[in-house]
Amino acid sequence: MTDDIRTYQTRIPLDALAQEILQAMTDLLSQVTHSLFADISSGKKPSDLKSSYLKKYGITARQFNACRVNIEGKISSIKERRKQLILEQKEKIQKLEKKLPKIKSPLIQHQKKRRLHLLKQNYKKLIQESKQNKASLCFGSKKLFRAQFNLEKNGYQNHEEWLAAWKNARCNEFFVLGSKDEASGNQSCTAKVETHNTLTLRLRLPNCLVPQYGKYLTIPTIHFAYGQDQILSTLKAPEKQAVSYRFKKDKKSWRIFVSTPLPKTTYKSRQDLGVIGIDININHLAVVETDRFGNPILKKTIPLNLYGKTKTQALALIGDASAAVIQYGEQTSKPVILEELDFQRKKNSLRENFSSSQARQLSSFSYQSILTHLKSRGRNRQIEVYQVDPAFTSVIGRIKYAQRYGLSVHHSAALCIGRRFLRFSEKVPRHLGKISDGKNSHVALSAPVRKQSSTYGLWGNLSRKLKVALAAHFRTQRSLSIPKGCSCDRSSSGFCRCDSDTRIVSRTA
Repeated sequence: MTDDIRTYQTRIPLDALAQEILQAMTDLLSQVTHSLFADISSGKKPSDLKSSYLKKYGITARQFNACRVNIEGKISSIKERRKQLILEQKEKIQKLEKKLPKIKSPLIQHQKKRRLHLLKQNYKKLIQESKQNKASLCFGSKKLFRAQFNLEKNGYQNHEEWLAAWKNARCNEFFVLGSKDEASGNQSCTAKVETHNTLTLRLRLPNCLVPQYGKYLTIPTIHFAYGQDQILSTLKAPEKQAVSYRFKKDKKSWRIFVSTPLPKTTYKSRQDLGVIGIDININHLAVVETDRFGNPILKKTIPLNLYGKTKTQALALIGDASAAVIQYGEQTSKPVILEELDFQRKKNSLRENFSSSQARQLSSFSYQSILTHLKSRGRNRQIEVYQVDPAFTSVIGRIKYAQRYGLSVHHSAALCIGRRFLRFSEKVPRHLGKISDGKNSHVALSAPVRKQSSTYGLWGNLSRKLKVALAAHFRTQRSLSIPKGCSCDRSSSGFCRCDSDTRIVSRTA
């Protein structure tokens, strides 16, 4: 079995009594979680607190373990995220300090200095928390907590109304931990499969609630619109697996989340046939199919413009684009390869390095969501999805393959991504010919001096020279009046009209 976990959710039908019981259990376990976080933050060990918590709050050992696992996961996530935040804040400070001397407007310079001061304060706070190894967490969110200081602006008539919303936000869910050694994968919440393949859950209540409500709460006729078959197969499998549950209350009703491990998958994609390289861009996916020798066979462009879309619309578009990529993988029986990018670093530098239009596009772009959709759908369709090092793929593609195969810069990068997975070397050409600028013209560039000990060193040198050459080239182009209408004239979507499905005559690379 793998360590991959899949979570499914549905709304559960509850009468008034069942809702009252769940709310009472939520309030109790939320209090346990909050107190446990405070004790752990003060330096106490959960193992030393367990017996006292069982007596104080009247809960079972499994319920304490669920609270412990839940809060330890939050603390671990906060500390891991803090490492990235420190690097992000440091990078923002360096970029802003470098840009400040170049700003001539006194008003803009004043605002930038204020922002720099705030960044340094946040950076100092993060460093101090990291040294003390402490995690800062506000149950209910800091935004809602601060809303009490301006009730009218945040839509509250009085403090009592805000307090009710605050308590509801802090106590609206609880976690039930599963184990593969227990019946139906969970001792505290046991699932039974009924004749019509619906589920009946038997939830174990805390000991302190037993005198009032009884020992168990039974929730019948539970059905999942998506994932029902996977949950049933896990419950019926001869090899027992852990099944964890999370009960959550929102404005509409109660929802239940079921997390189950994914079984081992036998993939039908074959690397010996070639691969499908994907270059992910802000407004489209560039797709190139290769043979087993790394030669391009076919190129595709899948539009994916998320700017101005709501979260639901963006997820729908990402799902459609991912489905198209994996479907093509099914047709060719080839794995999908994409580069391992860090778009968060680009988003961090939006304010200082990008134009307003580029910043808006990049801020609405979700690379991680695309990656998640591709891996999830690929697993369901038995198509492998891999990631490779993205170093210099765009430069290599532009210099070596754009002119050679008549590819755009993005499709050339997709070709390099596929070739890198196939472990083909990419040596720097000794004689550089015409290098595409991505807009149907070319730039001249001299070959680098071959003193570096590694190929990556040569490509790094060449990449720096190319940036300078392209900047000078585009300044010259903007000063000239160039007629439009060529076959590669770019549309408003940002990529060439001639980038539709195109069969490529392969030559040995």
